[in-house]
Amino acid sequence: MTTAAKFEIEYLQYLKPDGTLNGPLPPAVPNNSVLVELFKKMLFLRTFDGKAIALQRTGKLGTYAACLGHEATHIGIGTLMQPDDVFAPSYREYGAQFERGVLPRNVLLYWGGDERGNVFEAAPKDYPWCVPISTQMLMASGAALSFKLRQQNHVAVAVCGDGGSSKTDFYAAVNSAGAYKLPLVLCVVNNGWAISVPRAAQTGAETLAQKGLAGGLHCLQVDGNDMIAVLEAMRRALDLAREGGGGSVIEFMTYRLHDHTTADDARRYRGEEEVKAAWLKEPFIRLRKYLTDLGLWDEATEKAWVEECGKRVDDEINAYLNTPVQPVEAMFDYLYAELPEDLQGQRAEALAREGRA
Repeated sequence: MTTAAKFEIEYLQYLKPDGTLNGPLPPAVPNNSVLVELFKKMLFLRTFDGKAIALQRTGKLGTYAACLGHEATHIGIGTLMQPDDVFAPSYREYGAQFERGVLPRNVLLYWGGDERGNVFEAAPKDYPWCVPISTQMLMASGAALSFKLRQQNHVAVAVCGDGGSSKTDFYAAVNSAGAYKLPLVLCVVNNGWAISVPRAAQTGAETLAQKGLAGGLHCLQVDGNDMIAVLEAMRRALDLAREGGGGSVIEFMTYRLHDHTTADDARRYRGEEEVKAAWLKEPFIRLRKYLTDLGLWDEATEKAWVEECGKRVDDEINAYLNTPVQPVEAMFDYLYAELPEDLQGQRAEALAREGRA
């Protein structure tokens, strides 16, 4: 028998669950001071996430998708991107978006039902949050094709979950990226669950990273709870794309420590022991142990920083709560360049109900 082709999927991990290194730091992490700053960002993100959930529970925010446990993956994805790159998120990659300059108040506005939260002044080329599963992967592939046709040295980065990698949109993006050798990085955040559907029930593939092989893309599986590995994976993929080497599929292995959203109750479909085991491998305690052992972090520093994070997040919350509500006609004014006659009538009726006709 003749073998037509043979493939391997590399697994990347530098920082083990016990907070010790597998080997030397990779090129993406020139020194440990870089990791201190990223750890501080993880703390800020976790503080924001907790306060956002509290806002939802007290009726001041709509349904919210928590990112607890994803901090290393999300922040690592956004850290090495350049301002002129394009990011196409799904709906919980706040850490990556904060790295792109998106304000926390934008996140709150969006989940508070105000589409102005999707207006990113610091990242105007980035795509808005995408709740339909995996359609953003195709949007990013279109942006990547535009970069190539215009000979711009930019990269498009998109994120979906493990369930999203089973969608036809994902496969179409993989195919186009391979066929046209596009500067595209497709990030699959494998947190084990597509809402209530476990990873094992979604696909027969041994890894999700290998799904990119059919399109001819560079494929890599990464410990998504290891900030160092996430950074190195993104460095490799972004450099490859900028150098004309084509696209990548990166599978980030992590875990969703919270419910899918605040409208979900994960206790109905996953066991307590599974969640307890995941808490022992989560990214925050891992990096904190590493930095503490090096003498770069301590309890007093953390206490002071958490207090500072709380103040900063409260400022963002107040900015969100104090944002004037849009007038009722806003729901009509941004739908069409020329409003159809039937909607003109509805708009007039809405204004009349408010006594402003």
